[in-house]
Amino acid sequence: MKIIDLSVALESGIHSDPPMMEPAITYFNHTDTRTQMAGFFPGMTESDLPDGDGWAVEMLQISSHNGTHLDAPYHHHSRMDRALVEGGRPALTIDEVPLDWCFQPGVKLDFRAFPDGYLVTAADVQTELARIGHSLSPLEIVVINTAAGAAYGTPPYLDTGCGMSREATMFLLEQGVRVTGTDAWSWDAPFSHTARRYAQSHDASIIWEGHRASMDIGYCHMEKLANLDQLPPTGFRISCFPYKIKRASAGFVRAVAIMGA
Repeated sequence: MKIIDLSVALESGIHSDPPMMEPAITYFNHTDTRTQMAGFFPGMTESDLPDGDGWAVEMLQISSHNGTHLDAPYHHHSRMDRALVEGGRPALTIDEVPLDWCFQPGVKLDFRAFPDGYLVTAADVQTELARIGHSLSPLEIVVINTAAGAAYGTPPYLDTGCGMSREATMFLLEQGVRVTGTDAWSWDAPFSHTARRYAQSHDASIIWEGHRASMDIGYCHMEKLANLDQLPPTGFRISCFPYKIKRASAGFVRAVAIMGA
């Protein structure tokens, strides 16, 4: 069995999110915390600690959407499944996402050749599935390898890679897929490209169109995946159980691909 890490490390000081959304991590080393640790035990002095070491600890200022994470349907809209149930139903928050969605056979679609800002169509998905000789099954986890993965942590990252159109997303959901993923910042095309299209058309339906497909069929997707270039098209399982945050729109994941499982 081989395990491939599909997650980026949560770190500050790199280009991973828009500036107002970047995480901040404050590190306290063993020296910084000696007094803190000794204070829990009356009569203890710092010299009583082994080698004078306290504990290492970090304080985080983060969003649930920093690092590799799984978006819940609630992030996309307040309601979901309008194509399945009359009027839809309340969108699932991350603590309500079925766990069986999060450990399933994986499928990788290679879209690295598409230009930045390109919107992948349903026909593109079907063409790639035909190329790899695969027919989708319900609950398979589909991840897309875009050009963004190679740019992670650098200034161009937020503007790099293709995005998934509404019709491409709906095609996956209609096959029974309920978890998808991308190595880009968003499942949709980079906002800078969408903003230019919107400036010309003023058609609000193009904004977040891949996310908003969840209004018709609820689904989750991972963002900021890593190492997708190391995956074959099929023949692996993906584990992406989210951190359980009450009523939250997303949860951090240590996404991994398990070969031979």
